[in-house]
Amino acid sequence: MALWIQAQQLQGDALLQMQSLYGQHFPIEVRHYLAQWLEAQPWDAIDLENQQEEFKAKRLLDGLIQELQKKAEHQMGEDGFLLKIKLGHYATQLKSSYDPCPLELVRCVKHILYTEQRLVQEASNASSPGSGPVDGTPQKYQQINQTFEELRVMTQDTENDLRKLQHSQEYFIIQYQESLRIQAQLSSLASIPPAERVQRESGLQSRKSTLEVWLTREANTLQKYRQELAEKHQRTLALLRKQQTVIIDDELIQWKRRQQLAGNGGPSEGGLDILQAWCEKLADMIWQNRQQIRRVEHLTQQLPIPGPTEELLTELNATVTDIISALVTSTFIIEKQPPQVLKTQTKFSATVRLLVGGKLNVHMNPPQVKATIISEQQAKALLKNENTRNDSSGEILNNNCVMEYHQTTGTLSAHFRTMSLKRIKRSDRRGAESVTEEKFTVLFESQFSVGGNELVFHVKTLSLPVVVIVHGSQDNNATATVLWDNAFSEPGRVPFVVPDKVLWPQLCEALNMKYKSEVQSDRGLSEDNLVFLAQKAFSSSSNNPEDYCNMTISWSQFNRESLPGRNFTFWQWFDGVIELMKKHLKSHWNDGAILGFLNKQQAQDMLMSKPNGTFLLRFSDSEIGGITIAWVAENPNKAGERMVWNLMPFTTKDFSIRSLADRISDLNHLLFLYPNQPKEEVFSRYCTPPNCMHVFSCRQKCHHMTVFSSPNPEPSPGNSFMEHAASPTVNQHHNFTIYPSMNDPMLDTEGEFDLEETMDMARQVEEFLRQPMETQWSGQQS
Repeated sequence: MALWIQAQQLQGDALLQMQSLYGQHFPIEVRHYLAQWLEAQPWDAIDLENQQEEFKAKRLLDGLIQELQKKAEHQMGEDGFLLKIKLGHYATQLKSSYDPCPLELVRCVKHILYTEQRLVQEASNASSPGSGPVDGTPQKYQQINQTFEELRVMTQDTENDLRKLQHSQEYFIIQYQESLRIQAQLSSLASIPPAERVQRESGLQSRKSTLEVWLTREANTLQKYRQELAEKHQRTLALLRKQQTVIIDDELIQWKRRQQLAGNGGPSEGGLDILQAWCEKLADMIWQNRQQIRRVEHLTQQLPIPGPTEELLTELNATVTDIISALVTSTFIIEKQPPQVLKTQTKFSATVRLLVGGKLNVHMNPPQVKATIISEQQAKALLKNENTRNDSSGEILNNNCVMEYHQTTGTLSAHFRTMSLKRIKRSDRRGAESVTEEKFTVLFESQFSVGGNELVFHVKTLSLPVVVIVHGSQDNNATATVLWDNAFSEPGRVPFVVPDKVLWPQLCEALNMKYKSEVQSDRGLSEDNLVFLAQKAFSSSSNNPEDYCNMTISWSQFNRESLPGRNFTFWQWFDGVIELMKKHLKSHWNDGAILGFLNKQQAQDMLMSKPNGTFLLRFSDSEIGGITIAWVAENPNKAGERMVWNLMPFTTKDFSIRSLADRISDLNHLLFLYPNQPKEEVFSRYCTPPNCMHVFSCRQKCHHMTVFSSPNPEPSPGNSFMEHAASPTVNQHHNFTIYPSMNDPMLDTEGEFDLEETMDMARQVEEFLRQPMETQWSGQQS
């Protein structure tokens, strides 16, 4: 069912909330008549923080205006005439409002659709309490909303009691003034004749006595009212604090944790609209109770009555101020984090937001936010409230920004769009720690007042830890530091403490999250893949997943110590796989064409039971970001014997010249992708179109394929390699030259090649192909 149809069925407070979304900034008639069009547009695909997306927003604005004009033109008859004029007016009004800033239209519509969806979900949950959460809305949300309703009733109750107290006190004061008037009359009786004085004095004394009894009784009643009201405020503030703990210490902390895991490729942290709505309700109710307490204080000062109420009011005032202060400082958050791997002299952006800014009217005097980069030690000192004024660990350009209020969404935020880290000051490193293990953070701070300067707040918030690099070659190791921190940090930690060791399954979860995100695939790492990674990380041969469940892996094993016999770490190897996959092989991984995480022996065991020409793709053990083709074929040195051949690993450099599908198509002796799929079924749709293939035919003139046997005297399965420096063309007849066993300097101890040397031929071919056609053909003729 369309969202707008469901929204029209809302009732009560939900209907009022929905209606309040509309106004001159976006008339409800536009929502009604263009409901289907509005809900079909890709509003969520536009990044509001990216100014380069403005052209997309402009396209949506133009489309909205056109749809409105089209709708207006089709109105007929008497009733249609008025609607035609109204819709035309709205088209002009929206164009005038949003043409200078089309991204604001996107912000407005996204807010409207999101809020309507939330209200519909909440109404659906309320109508079917026994059915549990609907559309993923947690049961806890219902509890929060129920508590807000309870707080609303309690606040309204204290408001009624306060009015009652105020009226009672006003009447008491009137009667008290009457008693003073009677006393004045009694004092003036001395000047009148005795006979008249006695008569009048008797009446006045009687009235005075009656009034004094009433005043004494009423004073006790007022004191009782004050005491009861203060106790009610105590209960309300206790529930407010409890509700604030649920929202700030649970829900907001969970949002921040999701934001941190999103940095590792986890699901998006989600919007802040629900959290802001809750925080604004909190702010509203806290402020109402604060005003009530202030009014009681005023009444107490106006009519002092001895008792415990004054002390209780002082305590209440301190409590409510503490609650509002905690809310304001906790809701100054980073909506969009700066990049966690931060390169100097490179522009970056960030967004900070004050969730209660609109409700507390902070935007009436927009505060300025300042960004500073500080070290881990400075962050620790800051949280201990030690004096760190003017301390920083570097210089950020364009680091000041004024908070802006967006009326359509009610958000108050500061968008830092062009910050740049000019320089960084590093601290002394500990032990084996490298520069890519040193963590910094961006400190955002601001100062503002609320309630007519009644309360002044100095708010601060720290970004997720960032690793500063000066060269792209450091990105790999910096990413490892960030991944480990994001995955294993605990809420409320001392900056930026993380465990040195974690359980292997915990790391598996982090690696799988990162891999799926980077490769943009629902196909994550299988149990067999994770066993392979465990074997690599722990230099183990066990194939049993349970053997690794209780094993721990240290940071040093992850990205400080090189793998046995290699010059790279476990993470560097894994990150190389990710880079290769996301740049060139995503489609093949998603198709299931790449097994990848296999060692040579596993590949050999799998292929030897298959027909000749069966091949598979696995990641190279010895080459970062390398993938090799292993296939089974006859042993040319021994009739009737079969062996497994391994092509020298392909890397990103190779695939930037020629794709994997084309290379596999080039090799006619590769017939079936393991276990038994004809290669054409798997790879043909990714091959270069036939009319483009003639360009590659020139390669026949400049290379030949070569098979190298292993350095062993007798070729053994799994230890033969084929050079692929330049691939043959499709349908080429291949002649393989067999060389005797030799100690080739191009081969490493694992029987694979030095990439830089063997890429020479590929570079020559690439340069050749870049020459004009006439030069290529004249070269062939000569």
